[in-house]
Amino acid sequence: MKILLTGGTGFIGAELLKHLTTWEVVLLTRDIGAAQKKLQHTDIGNIKYIENLALLDSLDGFDAVVNLAGEPIANKRWSEAQKQKICDSRWQTTAQIVELIQASQTPPSVFISGSAVGYYGDQKAHPFDETLHVESDAFAHQVCTEWERIALHAQSERTRVCVIRTGVVLGLDGGALKKMWLPYQLGLGGPIGQGEQYIPWIHLLDQIGAILYLLETTQAHGIFNLCAPHPVTNAMFSKTLAKTLHRPHLLTTPKWGIRLLLGEGACLLLDSLRAKPKRLTEIGFQFSFSHLEPALKNLVSLSNKG
Repeated sequence: MKILLTGGTGFIGAELLKHLTTWEVVLLTRDIGAAQKKLQHTDIGNIKYIENLALLDSLDGFDAVVNLAGEPIANKRWSEAQKQKICDSRWQTTAQIVELIQASQTPPSVFISGSAVGYYGDQKAHPFDETLHVESDAFAHQVCTEWERIALHAQSERTRVCVIRTGVVLGLDGGALKKMWLPYQLGLGGPIGQGEQYIPWIHLLDQIGAILYLLETTQAHGIFNLCAPHPVTNAMFSKTLAKTLHRPHLLTTPKWGIRLLLGEGACLLLDSLRAKPKRLTEIGFQFSFSHLEPALKNLVSLSNKG
């Protein structure tokens, strides 16, 4: 089995590669040397590295594509230049993949393409699933809407497209939890404002498990929320993390401070997203970590072993 993977050196992609040992992987990367160094303990000789999709005329011979490429959305303040970089890194790569699929005589049978729950914007305390249609001028929504629109052009009788709207992925080597880990270990953690905003979290192993499940489930296509069945408020997340680390939970961060620090990007921490993974559970996927406390206990245990 042969798979094209983009974003393979990122937080999610690098973990996914550990589970693709029986696949022949073609990995798109901007820096082959840096990718080989990062993945030296993962690469068992099954990975071929390419720097540009222009090296491919089609995707004949590929069984699947997983597209996780994209400039990190939360690492820098959203200047106009950074916004353009965020958009281009997602839209252009996805468009190139779609063109290659459409140019293929025997295209891949499945194309899994990234997106994010940021599509939905602030939904307060209202629970929702993939059936919620949103129209908004917000940047995060616009990024996801165009990203998904491009990807879905690859859908055909021969290629099914699964768009994954990913939530807050919890793991030790990247994402939000890595940034929170040290402050909470030092007893400096706390909710943002009153902490009423919902966090659509997912354990990294369930994120990977869901991607693998979508690869293998031939009837799966369309939009999927990749988040645990039981989202929690920011206050509950903060309290549970402090409890799991056996640390005090006394401080709060004012919302105005987050807005001052992050500007428009503050929505990533302040929007409330009580997202449910309805379509994923409907096709039979079973979460290993449906509730937050066991998920965090698992990660703390892994941290202690490390």
